[in-house]
Amino acid sequence: MDHTLVRTPVLRSEWLKIRTLRSLPGALLALFAATTAFSAIAGVSETSGPGFDPLFTALSGVVPGQIAAVSFGAMAVSAEFHPGALRLSLAAVPRRGRWFAAKAAVIAAAVFPVGLVTAAAALLAARAGLGTAAGGLDAAEQVRAVVGCAVYLTLMALFAAGVAALLRSGVATLSLLIPFLLVVSFVIGDATGTLADLLPDKAGQLVLHERPDGTLGPWSGLAVTALWTGAALLLGGWRLRRRDA
Repeated sequence: MDHTLVRTPVLRSEWLKIRTLRSLPGALLALFAATTAFSAIAGVSETSGPGFDPLFTALSGVVPGQIAAVSFGAMAVSAEFHPGALRLSLAAVPRRGRWFAAKAAVIAAAVFPVGLVTAAAALLAARAGLGTAAGGLDAAEQVRAVVGCAVYLTLMALFAAGVAALLRSGVATLSLLIPFLLVVSFVIGDATGTLADLLPDKAGQLVLHERPDGTLGPWSGLAVTALWTGAALLLGGWRLRRRDA
C-alpha cells in the first residue's frame, strides 16, 4: 500500500481541525499583532544604552508574542481531550503515533509561515523607530534573525503541544508554561548567567541577537530548543500510547 495515500487524509483532517476551531486562527492573529506591536514600541523607546542590541530590540516583541504560539500548540492538542474527541480521532487513525505526528506536522506548517511574516513585519516596524540606530545591521543578520525567529516560534508551539499531550490539559499546560516564560525564566536567567542559555526559550532567542554572548551561538541555541521540543513530543507521544482515549 502507498503510505503517502494513507498519510494524506490524516494531514487533511488535522488541517481541517486547525481551520475550524476558532481559537486557533485567533492565536495566530494574536501572534502577529502582539509581536509587531511590542517590537514597534521597543523601536521607538530603546535606541541607545549599554549593551544595546538593535537586532534583538527590533524583534523583542517575540518575547510576549511567543505566548500566542505556545497557546496555539497547547490548544491544538488539548482540544482532542474534550469528551469523545480523541476517540473519534483514533477511530479514524488507530495508530496513535501516526496521528500525533500528523498533529505536530500541521502545527508546524501553520506556525512557521505566520512566524516568518510576523518576524519580517516586526523588524520593519521597529526599524522605522530605531532609525540610524539600526544602520549597522547587514542583510545577512536580518535574514538569519527573521528565519530563526520563525523556527523558534514553531519549536515553542511544538514544545507546548508535547507538554499538552503529556498533561492532557490545555489549562494545565498554559498554567505551567506562561509563568515560566514570563517570570521564572527571566529570574533564572538573571541569577544563573550563561546557564540560562540552556533553557528552551533563552536558548532559542539567541538567534535574535546581533552577536550572542555566552557559549551558544544562534543556531546551536535553536538546536538546544529543538532538543527540548523533541523530548516534550516524545513524552507526549508516550503518554498518548499509555493512556486510554
